[in-house]
Amino acid sequence: MVDIVTFGESMVLYTPQKNGRLSASQLFEQSFGGAESNVAIGLARLGMKAGWFSRLGEDPFGDFILKQIRGEGVDVSKVIRDKHHETGVMFKEITGIGNPNVYYYRKLSAASYLEPEDLDEDYIRHAKILHLTGITSILSESCLKTVYRAIEIAKENNVKVCFDPNLRLKLFPIHKARPILLRIASMSDYFLPGLEELQLLFDSRELHSIIDNVRKLNIPVTVIKQGEDGCLIVDQEGEKSIPSHRVSQVVDTVGAGDGFCAGFLFSIVRKTSIEDAATFANAVGAHVVQFLGDIEGLPTKDQIEQFMNNKMRIER
Repeated sequence: MVDIVTFGESMVLYTPQKNGRLSASQLFEQSFGGAESNVAIGLARLGMKAGWFSRLGEDPFGDFILKQIRGEGVDVSKVIRDKHHETGVMFKEITGIGNPNVYYYRKLSAASYLEPEDLDEDYIRHAKILHLTGITSILSESCLKTVYRAIEIAKENNVKVCFDPNLRLKLFPIHKARPILLRIASMSDYFLPGLEELQLLFDSRELHSIIDNVRKLNIPVTVIKQGEDGCLIVDQEGEKSIPSHRVSQVVDTVGAGDGFCAGFLFSIVRKTSIEDAATFANAVGAHVVQFLGDIEGLPTKDQIEQFMNNKMRIER
C-alpha cells in the first residue's frame, strides 16, 4: 500500500525551446504536468510511497504520461484508460517578464469524466493521507462528486485529508469556485493555500481579516504559502511565520507550490512538527524555482539535504 494517495488531471506539456510569445515559437519540448502528479513525483523522489490515479485517454499522450509517472516510482495501478475521450494538452509561454503563461486545452478531456465509481475505496482506506487540489473539483460536476466521495472514504477510515486550492480562474470564475473550494477546505485536516488565493477566496487583502476567515473554517492546520516571504502557519491557537529558503536565481515558479506540498506531506508522514514540516516545504519549493519545468526541480532526499545545508557538490 502507499502512504499518500492523490488523483487529478495530468496533461502533456509543450514548452518553446526559446523564450518568447507562443505565436512566434516553432520548436517545442514535450513533457507533462499536473498538480497532483507533480506532488506524487515529489514524494516519490523523497523516498515516500505515493499513488496517483486519473483517467487518461487511450492515446499516445496518455501512454507518454503513464510511462513517465510510473518511471518516477509513483504507483499508477489505479489509472483508468478512457477509449472515448482524449488526454489534455497545455502550452507554457515564457516571455522573461513575470510568471509563465499557461494555455490549457482540456475541455471534455478524459480526466474530466472521473466519477465516484472510479474510486478504489481500499486504496484510499489504507493510505495515511489523501491529497486533493481545487483543480479536480472544478473540472466537471462528476469530478466534484468524486472529490466529495473520496473525502467521505478518508473520513470514514481516519485518513487525513490535505487540500491545496490551486485556484485556476481560467477554469472557473471566482464567484463559482469560492463556495466549492471553501467547503472542501473546511473538510480538510491540512489546508495549503497561497496568500494570493486567499485574497481572492475571501475578497480581502487585509491579512488579519484573511486569518480570521481561515479560523472560521475550523481547519486543524493551515499553512499559507507566501513565496519569497516563506509561509505562515495558522491554527486556532495563533500563527507562526516560517522564513523562506533564499535562492540566487528564480528560473520558473510553476510547480513550486506542488513541491511545497510534497515537502510538507513527506514531513508530516514522518511525524515531524508542523514548524519543521513547513521549513522543509519552503526548502523544496525554493529548490524547484531554480529549474525550468514543472517537475525538473523536484529534489531527491540527498539533493534537498545538500541544498538546505549549503554543501558543496563533488563533481569529480
